[in-house]
Amino acid sequence: MREVAFIKQNKEKWLQFEKAIQQKKVENPDELSQLYLQLINDLAYAQTYYKKSKLIIYLNDLAVQVYQKIYQTKREDTNALVHFFKIEIPLIVHQHRRYVLYAFIFFIIATFIGIISAANEDSFVRLILGNEYVNQTLQNIENGDPVAVYKSGSNWGSFIGITFNNLKVGLTSFVYGVTGGIGTAYIQLFNGIMLGSFQYFFYKQGVLVESMKGIWIHGAMEIFAIVIEGAAGFILGASILFPKTYSRFTSFKIGMRNSIKIVISTMPFTIAAGFLEGFITRYSNTMPLFLALVIIFGTLSLITCYYLIYPFIVHKKLFSINEE
Repeated sequence: MREVAFIKQNKEKWLQFEKAIQQKKVENPDELSQLYLQLINDLAYAQTYYKKSKLIIYLNDLAVQVYQKIYQTKREDTNALVHFFKIEIPLIVHQHRRYVLYAFIFFIIATFIGIISAANEDSFVRLILGNEYVNQTLQNIENGDPVAVYKSGSNWGSFIGITFNNLKVGLTSFVYGVTGGIGTAYIQLFNGIMLGSFQYFFYKQGVLVESMKGIWIHGAMEIFAIVIEGAAGFILGASILFPKTYSRFTSFKIGMRNSIKIVISTMPFTIAAGFLEGFITRYSNTMPLFLALVIIFGTLSLITCYYLIYPFIVHKKLFSINEE
C-alpha cells in the first residue's frame, strides 16, 4: 500500500487518539487500550514499509502520549510520585530526545565559543565574569586556594542561595521558550560561553586541575540540569512553531505540560548540586583526589543515566510488552 493511501485510511483513527489525549479524563481506559494496540500495529507497519518517512516519528510520539494517558487513568500500586519519575518523565524525555540532543550540541558549541574567545582576547574573561570576581580569584590563586570563593558564607546560607539562583536560571531558560526558543537559546549561549571562559581562565593561570576538582563536584549535576532545562525550553518553543496536526494552541498546551514536567524532574538534581556546593565543595582543597573523582563521576553518571540511558530502557520495555 502506498503511504498516502495508508495515511488516508487511518487518518480518522489517529485524530481520535489526538482528541483522547486532549481530554482531561478518559472515561473508558480499556477501550483506549484497544485502540492503542491498533496504533502499535500501524507503527510497526510504517516502520516496515515506510522506513524513511516522518510518519514513523508522528506515530511513535502519538503512541507514547496515548500510553501516558492510559496509565495516568489507571489505579496503580506504586506511589504517584514514584510513577512520575520512574515512568512518565523517561517516556517524555524519550519522546523529545532530539531536543535534548539539540540542547547539548548548542551548549557545547557555546562553551567552545567561550574558550576560543577567552584564548584570543585577554579582556573577554573580565567582560563575562566581571572585574571583581576575576581580581578576587587571582588573589585566591596567589594564596594557594583557587576555589576559595566557594568557602565564603555559611554552609546553609550558601546552599540556599546557590540553589535558588540555579532554580531561577533553569526556570528562566524554560520560560523563555515562549519566544519560539530564541530566549532559551540566549540563556544557554550565555551560560555555555561563561563556562568556557571560566575554565580557560583557570587553565591560563595554571590551576585547571585544582579548579576542576572543586568546581565539578557540584557542577556535574548543575550544568547537566541547566542543559536539560534548556531542552524543555526548546520543546516549548517547538510546540509553538511546529504544531504538527494539532491546532497551535493545543500543541502549545501539550508542549507546556511536557516541558514543565521535565523542569520539575531536574529540581532534585539542582537541589543536590546546591547541597554539594554549600557543604562539600568548600573542602575540595584538602579532599583526596580519588574522593573528588568519585563524587564527580558518580553524580555525572547518575544524571546521565537518568536522562540519556534510562528513557531508552523504559521505552524499549514498553514496546516489548506491547509486542507480547
